[in-house]
Amino acid sequence: MLRWSRVPVLRRVEPFVVAILLAVAVAAALPAGGAVATGLSWGTTVGVGVLFFVYGARMAPAEAVAGLRNWRLQGSVAATTFLLFPALGLLLAAVVGGFLDDGLVAGVLFLAVLPSTVQSCVVFTAVAHGNVPGAVVSATVSNLAGIGLTPLLAALVLGSTGGGPDAGAVGRIVVQLLVPFLLGLAAGRWVGGWVRAHRRPLTLLDRAVIVAVVYAAFSRGVRQGVWQQVGAGEVAVVLACAAVLLAAVLALTWWVPTWWGAGRADRVTTLFCGSNKSLATGLPMATVLFDPHVVGLVALPVILYHPLQITVCSFLATRLGRAAGLQG
Repeated sequence: MLRWSRVPVLRRVEPFVVAILLAVAVAAALPAGGAVATGLSWGTTVGVGVLFFVYGARMAPAEAVAGLRNWRLQGSVAATTFLLFPALGLLLAAVVGGFLDDGLVAGVLFLAVLPSTVQSCVVFTAVAHGNVPGAVVSATVSNLAGIGLTPLLAALVLGSTGGGPDAGAVGRIVVQLLVPFLLGLAAGRWVGGWVRAHRRPLTLLDRAVIVAVVYAAFSRGVRQGVWQQVGAGEVAVVLACAAVLLAAVLALTWWVPTWWGAGRADRVTTLFCGSNKSLATGLPMATVLFDPHVVGLVALPVILYHPLQITVCSFLATRLGRAAGLQG
């Protein structure tokens, strides 16, 4: 099981990352406009709603309740995702804010308040011989909580910037994200089995919608001249911010759990579930939360963080897995 994941991501290029980078490049050369942009806007709105319906239908409430009994592990991951990360993001934004456009600062802070990934952090935990059931529950709970906490935290940490959520964000969150999610959760007893059985094609749909969201957001930025304000230096600063955030959280999530007596398996789970941020959840949320003219800028830190976390965590998972094998 999961043998494919034992090959480090460093040895191959993830197709999803390539698709996202291609979407950015195509948007820069051929931005969507006119009727195409209108149709794309409607299509991505519907697609995001479908994604959150699927997220709800995929939930297995009984498994989540059982996993929550390990409250120290779940509390550690939740505190890392929704307290430690935002605190580090605020500190970092204060340091680099003078060097970045307000939209990019908002993007760094938005990255910090996102929930964890689901698939990748579970795979990394499995490869590193961590607590896989705990990782599944942590990732699921993180994404469920993120639907409410991410917009709330975004409003709190971005309150003093010009790129924060606009006045209609709460209504759009309810209509475009929360309602489809709750409908999916309610329909899970009838369609949940089918959704879980067809995970691969639905994952392709998930990624296609995200790539379309990236293309739409960056196309809008190109048409409005937003990217003329951003130079290579600012992109380098954003990438450095992503690297600093990842390194700090990886160090803290590995050592701090020893304070409450966590075993190796729970430390591995906290390491990967606490440090990963969900591109799949973040980009659709950004299109709902932020004004259209800043979405492209807000999305950039999230897009840069994703391949960085995949590369670094793949390396760490492989090393930890080999070490566990030698000890075993």
